[in-house]
Amino acid sequence: MNMMKNLMTVSELDAKDISEMVRIARKFKNGKDVSLKKVKNKTLALIFQKPSTRTRLSFEIAMKQMGGNSIFLSESDLQISRGELMKDTARTLSEYVDIVAMRTYHNSDIQEFIDNSSIPVINALSNTNHPCQALSDIQTIIEEKKSLRNLKITWIGDSNNVLNDFLFAALKLGADFSIACPSKYSPNKGIIEVAKKIMKKNESSLSISTDPMKAVIDSDVVVTDKIVSMGDKNKEVKKKVFLPKYRVTDKIMSKAKDDAIFMHCLPAVRGEEVSESVIDGENSVIWQQVNNKLHMHKALIWSMLK
Repeated sequence: MNMMKNLMTVSELDAKDISEMVRIARKFKNGKDVSLKKVKNKTLALIFQKPSTRTRLSFEIAMKQMGGNSIFLSESDLQISRGELMKDTARTLSEYVDIVAMRTYHNSDIQEFIDNSSIPVINALSNTNHPCQALSDIQTIIEEKKSLRNLKITWIGDSNNVLNDFLFAALKLGADFSIACPSKYSPNKGIIEVAKKIMKKNESSLSISTDPMKAVIDSDVVVTDKIVSMGDKNKEVKKKVFLPKYRVTDKIMSKAKDDAIFMHCLPAVRGEEVSESVIDGENSVIWQQVNNKLHMHKALIWSMLK
C-alpha cells in the first residue's frame, strides 16, 4: 500500500489504497490482532473550527482504544484566533504531538498546515472534502454489497463536500454513480474533471440529472445529506429549491432495487431531506455508518503512524 503521509482528499488515493484502508478498518472492527506498538502513547491533536459529534468522538475513542491520547482544540483555544499564522501553529504542534486531524472552513488552512508540518495531518472535513466520511461509507457498502464494481449508487440532494470524496471513492472502485440535484447545485467543473479522469481509469460512470425519480431506478445504494450545510447562509432559498422534490421518501426508494440500502452520514433533519420511514426503515444502514467511522479512523491513524 502506497499510503501517503497526509490525507487531504480521496482523489489522492488509488483503488488499492482505498481497499486496503477498508481491509484494515474491518480487522479492527472484527477484533483481529493488530500490533499497536506504533500508536501506544502517541498523541492526536484535533483542531476543529466547526462543530462535530461523530467525527470528534470517533477520533478520540479510536485513539484511546489503541493506547494513545487525544487533545481537542477548538479555534478559540489556539492563538490562531488572535492572528497567529497557521504555519506557526503547525510548527508548534509538530513539536508536541504525533498526528493531527483538522476540521476547517477552508481547504487552504489545512494545506498551509500540511506544508509546514513534520507530522501526519488528516482532513476531518473542509469546505470541499470529507475523506474520512467517504472511506467509512465505502466500508459500509462493501460490508453490505461485497464490492462496488458495477453497483449503481444514487446521490439525491446538494453537491457538497461529503459528495465530492464519496464520488471519487466510488468511481475508483468501479461503481456507476448517479446524482439527482437542481441544475444550479450540480458539482462544480473541477470536481467533474477529476471524476472524468477517474472514470477513464476504472471503467466506472457518472450521470447527473434533475429528476430523482428517474435517477434512482434500479439503484443498489441511495444516499442523501442535509440540504443546508454548516455555515450555509442560503437556508430558506435552498429549501424552496430542494423541497419536496429531492426528499428521499418511500416512493423514491420503491424505484430502487428491493435490497437497496439507504445511507446518510448524519446529522439528519428528519422530514426534510429524508422521511422518518426511510431513515428508520429496514433498508437504512445509518447506524452501521456511524459505527464504521470509529474503525476507519483507527485504520487511518494506525496507517499513518506506522
